[in-house]
Amino acid sequence: MNDSMERLISRVEALVERIESVLPQALRAPDWSEAIAWRYRRRASGQGNLVPVRHTASIRLADLQEIEDQKDKIQRNTEQFVKGLPANNVLLTGARGTGKSSLIKACLNEYAPRGLRLIEIDKDDIIDLPDIVELVSSRPEKFMVFCDDLSFEDGESGYKALKSILDGSVAASTPNVLIYATSNRRHLLPEYMSENLSYQHTPDGEVHPGEVVEEKISLSERFGLWVSFYPFSQDEYLTIVAQWLGAYGVPAAEIEAARPAALLWSLERGGSRSGRVAYQFARDYAGQHGRT
Repeated sequence: MNDSMERLISRVEALVERIESVLPQALRAPDWSEAIAWRYRRRASGQGNLVPVRHTASIRLADLQEIEDQKDKIQRNTEQFVKGLPANNVLLTGARGTGKSSLIKACLNEYAPRGLRLIEIDKDDIIDLPDIVELVSSRPEKFMVFCDDLSFEDGESGYKALKSILDGSVAASTPNVLIYATSNRRHLLPEYMSENLSYQHTPDGEVHPGEVVEEKISLSERFGLWVSFYPFSQDEYLTIVAQWLGAYGVPAAEIEAARPAALLWSLERGGSRSGRVAYQFARDYAGQHGRT
């Protein structure tokens, strides 16, 4: 009888272990000394982990040209955050390739020696954001939670979780966490012509958006700081090309001679004059001419 009972207990314990192994576990703190940046990854099992980014982009604030106003706003807000002063969650919107993501990475490199850390999270995992905030809330470091290319389609539930984190949750905001997000959409949700029909006009001329429009605007409004980016002019594009060629050690006279090739490079990409296209041209040119 005793042997049968022991075997039964052993089988039950083994079964419990197997069940526990597939159930989502609480988010565990990593070794924070391993890196200055982390990626949040949720496995197929539902288990979330913070994975260290061991080789972060080396870009610096001085490397970013023709976005001085945007750079000043982001740097001021981040400086306040690192000092423990009031600062805002940030939404960076506008044309692709104009330096939105690069500016976030450059801020990390600038302020990492003063305790700034970055956690990158995909839009699909935003529903786990409260767990991440809870995990780091007692840490001495300051954490930028970074979501690149943030936007939502109709019917997605993640934006409601983000709204609660930004503003509106019963829990108080955590002073060592800010959200920095980039998006090509200023309102983060798709907008349709039919929604304009829901606007109402009062007799005194006031305009009031309908509930659908209000819902879409309200998410963006929860970001305290909006920073807009715009397409570059030809001269601005060439200035960025020159900056990157100079970073690769190309002499000034050679940079001037490379202007026509840089413009052709842009035309071959549909006329795009973004900072990304300028950087790609500089890499190609430097490689062809043996610059490192």
